[in-house]
Amino acid sequence: MKLNKVLLAVPLSLALLVPTAALADSHGGHSTASEASMEMATATPAAELRIALDTTLTEHAFLAIEAMRKGVDGAEDFDQAAGALLANADDLSAAVGSVYGDEGAAQFDEVWKSHIGYFVDYVTATAEDNQEGKDQALAELEKYKVEQSEFFDTATGGLLPAAAVQEGLDMHVDQLINAFDAYVAGDFEKAYSLEREGIQHMSMFAESLSIAITTQFPDKFDNTSADTPAIDLRATLNQTFTEHAGLAVMAMQDGADGAESFDQAAGALLANADDLSAAVGSVYGEEAGAQFEETWKSHIGYFVDYVTATGEGNKEGQEQARAELDQYIVDQAAFLDAATEGRVPADALEEGLTAHVGQLLGAFDSYVAGDFDAAYSSIREAYAHMQMPAAGLSAAIVDQFPDQFSATEMPSEMPKTGMGGMADQGSFPFLWVLAGLMLAALTTVVAVRTRKQ
Repeated sequence: MKLNKVLLAVPLSLALLVPTAALADSHGGHSTASEASMEMATATPAAELRIALDTTLTEHAFLAIEAMRKGVDGAEDFDQAAGALLANADDLSAAVGSVYGDEGAAQFDEVWKSHIGYFVDYVTATAEDNQEGKDQALAELEKYKVEQSEFFDTATGGLLPAAAVQEGLDMHVDQLINAFDAYVAGDFEKAYSLEREGIQHMSMFAESLSIAITTQFPDKFDNTSADTPAIDLRATLNQTFTEHAGLAVMAMQDGADGAESFDQAAGALLANADDLSAAVGSVYGEEAGAQFEETWKSHIGYFVDYVTATGEGNKEGQEQARAELDQYIVDQAAFLDAATEGRVPADALEEGLTAHVGQLLGAFDSYVAGDFDAAYSSIREAYAHMQMPAAGLSAAIVDQFPDQFSATEMPSEMPKTGMGGMADQGSFPFLWVLAGLMLAALTTVVAVRTRKQ
């Protein structure tokens, strides 16, 4: 495919980007000039670009792997899963168009969607045990890598060099293909491990791409940086919370289907929770980590209870699980309100958690009822909705610990690893410790209600 050497840049339409969560808007009695400055550190124009790309690109990896699994299983909801994946591609093309114009969007859309088609070709060939077809699909994916790399190199004026992008695309394609192959082979633990790696990898690409765009068009982003400790924290929380929603709905589907992969699906969901629980333990020790783990994982258990009751046709069990989730919402909201000293108000968080629970249960109920259009609509809503707690919590953490997030300078150079993000990822464990510090703080100031067994 011949790409234009010059792509017309137009002002970024911030309406296409995800707004900062309402949870971060109200900090009770803590409104100060200093606080406003810290809040903006996680909600700059550059930050909004990075989070929008992070959400869309990680959702792509999640939906791609799930759609491939649905395809090889001959699942009834394959068309809707594939439709959700293509709708995600439309969102990404629109974001590209908001920066590089309609022509750039059309070029990107054609190239980007081609690799989705090649993945489908690979799935079809696998289902037919057609090795020649699989080899052809892999060959087409090799051509795709070259075209996509050239697009980003040209679009960013060389800020994302083609060689570096292609290296990252090699990893992206390998992760998705290998995750699919592992699933087909019945190695579900490997399949879910690679799925999580694929999601994280796309979050890193979102960082690289947002840095390239904001470096290319600094005036369009008020000369703000997409790469600061505060924005790193928000992006890390965004990737983890959105992944939680995605893994939760698919684990619930596996549970309803009695799928062989249910234990591993649930294990991936719990591993996502362990990421945060381990950080709490690293700050306050095993006891504090266990306290947080019990609270956070309780709602995962209640979702499982709901799935089990649904499978048994047990209305009373469903109602009990819903009641437990309602209590969880209150407990979690109080936990975070106290931990952030009112920076994330309980009433706002209760509203958000209620929406989160409703979206996951709605997606599951629709799936069980065979209304797959509604199910995938709810799945995408649930995935996008988790940007809100990430925005609210990151703003609260930055405000509580401002000395840890003082860097605001533009990066001195671009990442050297293409789709792999910044070459030095050493700041991420530190940021998780800060997330754990905020979330675990309540263990010293308030008693958390014990989960009813």
